[in-house]
Amino acid sequence: MLLIEEIMIVLGLIVFEVVNSIDNAIVNAHVLKTMGELWRKRFLLIGIITSVFLVRFLLPLLIVWLSVPNLPLTTLFASFLGGNNVAANAITAQKPIILMFGGVFLIYLYFHWLFLEKKDPLYIERFLKTKHGVWFFGVAATILVVVMYLSKSNPMMMLAAAIGSATFFLLYGLKETAESNENHVKSAPISDLSKFVYLEVLDAAFSFDGVIGSFAFTINLLLIFIGIGVGAVVVRQLTIKGIDQVAKYRYLKNGAMTSIGFLGLFMMSEAFGIELPSYVPIVATLLLVGVAFWKSRQLLIKQP
Repeated sequence: MLLIEEIMIVLGLIVFEVVNSIDNAIVNAHVLKTMGELWRKRFLLIGIITSVFLVRFLLPLLIVWLSVPNLPLTTLFASFLGGNNVAANAITAQKPIILMFGGVFLIYLYFHWLFLEKKDPLYIERFLKTKHGVWFFGVAATILVVVMYLSKSNPMMMLAAAIGSATFFLLYGLKETAESNENHVKSAPISDLSKFVYLEVLDAAFSFDGVIGSFAFTINLLLIFIGIGVGAVVVRQLTIKGIDQVAKYRYLKNGAMTSIGFLGLFMMSEAFGIELPSYVPIVATLLLVGVAFWKSRQLLIKQP
């Protein structure tokens, strides 16, 4: 039974990582079109090492280590082998801090998309016909105040919520700056090496969402690494070979972002001690993404 549960967690993480990275893949594909064949292959091969084995391996470790700073790094690394109860127990003890940090970050991510980003309406976003920037900042401020008030008995959870909020605004400022420079990168006469470095930095920024969201599925670092690692490899393949086809599925982004909102809510709930079965985030992600895919497919069939 445990093996089946772990397989389901990994599958859920793969689906979540792939769908959540579609926007990243689209941006990458635009830049890759201006690069030579040799550097495209290098982006696929070398990029797998950097994006999978560095970002998606080291970032979850860093998040856990910052939450459990008294845990030796050697002990933390050993937890990947699955035989280190010391690391597992320490991570479990600090789980509310990790989940609070990630939950605030993801819930901000969802509301930023809901109120400020361009989208094809499918779920609740169909009631928002235009951008509502003021609503986003009002909701973000309210969430932070409420969460910190409810966490007043645990100063570390209050700090985690504040850091999650600050991390969101910092990273999304950097991402929006990078995306605004995309046209310049595509058209400017710069070397393929420079474009390759640009894509690697951009990928690291985009990957943060998937890494944080993975903690809603499990705190098992090995499962996280396998799930989002395989998902990242799939996204790289899609970027090179079939991103134009994937981009035709208009509602996939809706499914990914709505699932992120639910994952953020699940993480904050568990941080406050409301335990949820491990299958809840998996089912929510697969259901929301599945409906989005089905609706997108229907739309494609109707088009001449």
